Amino acid sequence: MLIGAHVRDHEPIAAARETNSSVIQIFVGDPQSWKPPTKRPDSDDLKASGIPIYVHSPYIVNLASENNKIRLPSRKILQATCDAACACGARGVVVHGGHVGAGGDPLDGIDRWRKALAELETDIPILLENTAGGDRAMARHWDDLARLWDVIGNDPRVQFCLDTCHTYASGEQLAESVERVTAITGRIDLLHCNGSRDSEGSGRDRHQNFSTLGTDNTVSPKMLVDIVAAAQAPVICETPDEGLASDVSFLRDYVPGAEPAPVQAPDS
Repeated sequence: MLIGAHVRDHEPIAAARETNSSVIQIFVGDPQSWKPPTKRPDSDDLKASGIPIYVHSPYIVNLASENNKIRLPSRKILQATCDAACACGARGVVVHGGHVGAGGDPLDGIDRWRKALAELETDIPILLENTAGGDRAMARHWDDLARLWDVIGNDPRVQFCLDTCHTYASGEQLAESVERVTAITGRIDLLHCNGSRDSEGSGRDRHQNFSTLGTDNTVSPKMLVDIVAAAQAPVICETPDEGLASDVSFLRDYVPGAEPAPVQAPDS
């Protein structure tokens, strides 16, 4: 089981070493910009590094939106993200489920997802990620995820990424998440393992380091270990930088079957 972190964009290989990550996640562009990303200048180095890499698409991507000024640029950005991810040898691109606006019909959002995938020219896996908030979200609640998966899950490129903070914030039962998701998707392809700074059902996407979680909190460190062990998927910690390396080490120490820390070459 590979365990690693979402690392800083400008020095991902060095950050992988600093966090003892066996797998990393990066952005290939500004996560808050409508400017489509381009090929990273270090793409060849990343591809040759041997480090398994996942790419997270910009947060603003919303393939379900009824607003053409959001939906169409989202498709363009996702295409560019996939192209840049392929250039650095990434295993897949993580995409949030998105949402429809006030008064919008989520069923229309599902159809927009279908159309977006039909137009997407790439072979790289697209990892749909569950989200924390939104009343008309495509993948906040498991019933909504099931409706979306029924339409897009037959695309061989589509995979699933489970986020523990998002699950807790969404109001779904975290302890049941692996069982509930696998009943819908058949598997979990990537796990974002994060604590939550806010209460259950808050709808707020704010990640927390493991060391600050109470042992009797619903999202306790022990529960996170149990979820990682049950999911049997590569793990990315997206927790705050000050405790990120410790979070990676904690999971490696306590999750059965975790791959040992990578052997670091001595500095020249």
